[in-house]
Amino acid sequence: MSNAPHLLAEDRPDFLRVLDEALRDTSVLAALRSTGPHLNAEQLHTKAVLAASEIAAATATEYQHYVDLRTALGGAAPVPGRAADRSSAVEDAGLFPVLTTLTPVLAGVGGAVLLLIGYSVQAAQPDLALGHSLVTAGWVAVVVALAALLIGAVGMLLTARRDGSATPAGQDPHLHADLAEARRAWHTALRERALIPYLLANLDSEPALSPQPGGRPTPPELLSPGYSSARYSSPSFTSPGVEGVTDPEGRAPRSAEFTGPGYTSPDFTGPDEV
Repeated sequence: MSNAPHLLAEDRPDFLRVLDEALRDTSVLAALRSTGPHLNAEQLHTKAVLAASEIAAATATEYQHYVDLRTALGGAAPVPGRAADRSSAVEDAGLFPVLTTLTPVLAGVGGAVLLLIGYSVQAAQPDLALGHSLVTAGWVAVVVALAALLIGAVGMLLTARRDGSATPAGQDPHLHADLAEARRAWHTALRERALIPYLLANLDSEPALSPQPGGRPTPPELLSPGYSSARYSSPSFTSPGVEGVTDPEGRAPRSAEFTGPGYTSPDFTGPDEV
């Protein structure tokens, strides 16, 4: 797709997170566990990261819609993991009202029952310790119920204040909901239509050239399983022996025989006798 938008830098964390999800897909895991030579999960991850823009081009429609909505809202990219944090906050927000509603009711009813029984026991047998214990437990339950009511009221006020300031002034809250939906749609298309097919199609391909810290690419064979670093040994040097030295071209030794100069004594003859 020639007019596919380029994957923006602020969206690469989303791409990496969805890539991790795709590598955990059941079909990809089954292919990785199959017998025969093929790339492992780390090599597939490296290859997909290097081809991120090419892979994301398969979801150009969803991605362009998401980018357009984000631009309309000021161009602020969502923080990675914000969706998960928001869903967790929603779950906590749903649990909090339940606790603040049930606790006062249960504690209040229990306290009332304990007080009723305790005062009845005290009226019948004033010296019985059970009556005093029941009354004490009843008042404790009443205090817990009142505290739960107070906490619930404060929590509701804080929730209302947070929801009121969630949408910036002058912006349509529906656009934020549309933006979140567009982001989810892009993630789904990226995982199902782009990443999983790419991972399965490249399982039996050659490893990618992964850049080293110094900027030089790592050859594919260095990324293959079972590769170990090359061994190097220092070259051997030998000095010429004491018996000889090499010839001027260094090819063969020649004998280094030295003898002293030969001297012969001069012949002297005495004068002839007369």
